[in-house]
Amino acid sequence: MAMLTWSIALIVTSAAVARAYNNGLALTPQMGWNTWNHFGCDISEDTIVSAAQAFVSYNLTQYGYEYIIMDDCWQAPARDNSTGAPVADPQKFPNGIKDLADKIHDMGLKFGIYSSAGLYTCGGRFGSLDFEVIDAQTYASWGVDYLKYDNCYNEGRAGTPQISFERFNNMSQALNATGRPILYSMCNWGEDGPWNFAVTIANSWRISGDIMDSFDRFDDRCPCTSVLDCKLPGFHCAMARIIDFAAPIGQKAGPGKWNDLDMLEVGNGGMTFDEYVTHFSMWSILKSPLILGNDVTNMTNETLSIITNEALIAVNQDPNGSPASRQTNTAVDGGSISLWQGSLVNDAFVVAVLNTSPNNQTTTIQMSDVFFDQGSVAGSEPWEFFDLWQKDDAGTWGKSIGTVQGSLEVDIGPHSVKVWRAIPQSSATKRFVEEL
Repeated sequence: MAMLTWSIALIVTSAAVARAYNNGLALTPQMGWNTWNHFGCDISEDTIVSAAQAFVSYNLTQYGYEYIIMDDCWQAPARDNSTGAPVADPQKFPNGIKDLADKIHDMGLKFGIYSSAGLYTCGGRFGSLDFEVIDAQTYASWGVDYLKYDNCYNEGRAGTPQISFERFNNMSQALNATGRPILYSMCNWGEDGPWNFAVTIANSWRISGDIMDSFDRFDDRCPCTSVLDCKLPGFHCAMARIIDFAAPIGQKAGPGKWNDLDMLEVGNGGMTFDEYVTHFSMWSILKSPLILGNDVTNMTNETLSIITNEALIAVNQDPNGSPASRQTNTAVDGGSISLWQGSLVNDAFVVAVLNTSPNNQTTTIQMSDVFFDQGSVAGSEPWEFFDLWQKDDAGTWGKSIGTVQGSLEVDIGPHSVKVWRAIPQSSATKRFVEEL
């Protein structure tokens, strides 16, 4: 807990650096839980309340998880006939959404809701296109803290960044006008390159089609091999594909404005333990929102051990707000070995080696590659490396593997990742890094 507590203290002092949407929210990537990946449309008040109770039972708030987000299919068949306001399904939510939000708040959590910038939502319920003002006002009156805003049935109002900007900005302006701080999570699947236009209107934006619970399965419904100039983001995107998408656009993210790699699949059963470790690790170092997508009322110890790794969460929540970048990427049998590095506060760095191949790999990483951006001094000096997936003698994630200088030989399993926190051991290196 020491590492996370230290990071949270720094987050508080960094509140003044809010940029982008300028609502003071998501200074670090948001953390919470969403209904969609596991429950789809099969939700009710009991689904939401039970998840919130599980948050309290597992004490997930101590790790930073705070939002309980209700996704699609909460809506009644139609809006209010007289006002046009959104109405909840009376069978699923007999006490209404305001009462549900109050219950979530009473547990010390925050409440999120879903809509789409279209005529309909992806589940076929009424959307918010041209109803932005009344919807935002209603959400605020209900006590909503978070809006996930989708892209289905957009009536063709897409195809250029300007057109998409205008459609999603309508909701941004409506939310701001309510006076209630509501985190705005755009979900337009990377269409029209939201990392270029959403930074001024949203706290996060999806960069790809919907994730599927698979490490690297190819699916024609997620046809693009690069996120740049992708004309059909699609859906059923494997985890490794989304990591490739995220690699070039980390430069667009920072405090208050995050690339969203989609909700986590950890615990849903489609991947192995090692693959879920890779999933959580890469989402953490790439500074994606950490939104759980499993059934949090029924978690294995393995799932809990992954989603409560305080060392990785501290990297994700580091107030420096710098996503890791891919330094090298070398093809190997059936995949690649890639080296990633990102800066953290207090002259520290996160370093990761990712093996997407189905076989064990042994590789030697050169510190000159790890610290290429920091120059030859940083690349030649000694660093202490802490393995963030090993516990030290006190039971804390982040065991020291000693001093590393020059190079490090790494043995890494199939579909696995190694992640370290690197701290400079030379005063000369510390001074050099501080001066960058």
